Amino acid sequence: MKKVLVMILAGGKGSRLDPLTRDRAKPAVPFGGIYRIVDFTLSNCINSGLRRIYLLTQYKTASLDRHLAMGWRFLSREVGEFVEVLAPQQRIDEHWYKGTADAIYQNIYSIEKEDPTYVLILAGDHIYKMNYAKMIESHIERDADVTVACIPTPVPVARGNFGVMDIDDQQRITGFEEKPADPKSMPGDPDRCLASMGIYVFTASVMYDQLFRDAGRPTSGHDFGKNIIPDMIAECRPVFAYPFVDENRKDALYWRDVGTLDAYYQANMDLVAVDPLLNLYDQEWPIRTYQPPYPPPKFVFAEEGSGSRRGTALDSTVSQGCIISGGRVQRSILSPGVRINSFADVEDSILFEGVEVGRHAKIRKAIIDKDVKIPTNFQIGIDLDWDRSRQFQFTEGGVVVIAKDETLERFLATA
Repeated sequence: MKKVLVMILAGGKGSRLDPLTRDRAKPAVPFGGIYRIVDFTLSNCINSGLRRIYLLTQYKTASLDRHLAMGWRFLSREVGEFVEVLAPQQRIDEHWYKGTADAIYQNIYSIEKEDPTYVLILAGDHIYKMNYAKMIESHIERDADVTVACIPTPVPVARGNFGVMDIDDQQRITGFEEKPADPKSMPGDPDRCLASMGIYVFTASVMYDQLFRDAGRPTSGHDFGKNIIPDMIAECRPVFAYPFVDENRKDALYWRDVGTLDAYYQANMDLVAVDPLLNLYDQEWPIRTYQPPYPPPKFVFAEEGSGSRRGTALDSTVSQGCIISGGRVQRSILSPGVRINSFADVEDSILFEGVEVGRHAKIRKAIIDKDVKIPTNFQIGIDLDWDRSRQFQFTEGGVVVIAKDETLERFLATA
């Protein structure tokens, strides 16, 4: 793996996750209490033996840069290992990245300096576990120009969201459409299609040629899925599919694109099930992250009787530094430093770092971003008409989303 360079695309706006992406890049959005979304891709790299990693950033990078500096600076450049950010340098032209291929092309100088034989290109905004070394080995064995990871996906889910491919019995890709409105189903399986995971292994010399050619085409979208891969297939280049091999050790394959608020909410809620779909407790494939220096979580008050206080959390994930002070939490995820005060009730919700829930407050089916203070007796997700009258943001699935640092006291005068 020493001749492999990893390029993680972490510059997307993530507009469908607004307001969670109002102040942070999508890969920096918290997930599962203590993680950031990008931690899954980075952990896959480390667990796969890949230790030369560039992240390409673009929008609202401060939170991501800070997280990487605190949690992912344990590799040493002295021995040729690194996790480093490549901010847009406009070395080639004065434009922002025009597409996934253009993002790599604009950083081709940094890639060439590392002199890789193979380049692994990843997205930094998916939740999954995968051993990339196995995919790279398959790429080498087949003497492929490019290998594309794929996963069977329900046709309605893939529609307009993922690249869809056709393959022959040798797993050679014979057709590729990027985000088609009418995805072609798999032979013998009319309900599913073969979707691209946005994971590519390129032979470096081939990648350079393709990027330079694409850069000279003014009509190109400069995107791997829209342009590079279809063009290579049309030229009969050796382009192969690699079926996703899951390291999650569950019956069903686990790969989630958390690109919408509802998808993000559901992926988090998966974690509080008795038998979670995503296994975060497997020490053979650990997910690494920055761990802030908080004390252990604390549960206080065990009073008995009517009107008494008891700090409880049921079917929930409670992070370090949380204090459940006489309140009740059920089917929820609490990030570090959350405080639930007496007689408060939180259900089916995700609370980010530093959220404080006041006495007698009630929260249902909500995502509360960082450092929001819920006033005493305040309600969120209980009376949806009241929530709408305060112009709270709702997802299509009915989840209430409160933005970072939102001041809720201003609604008390009109309550």
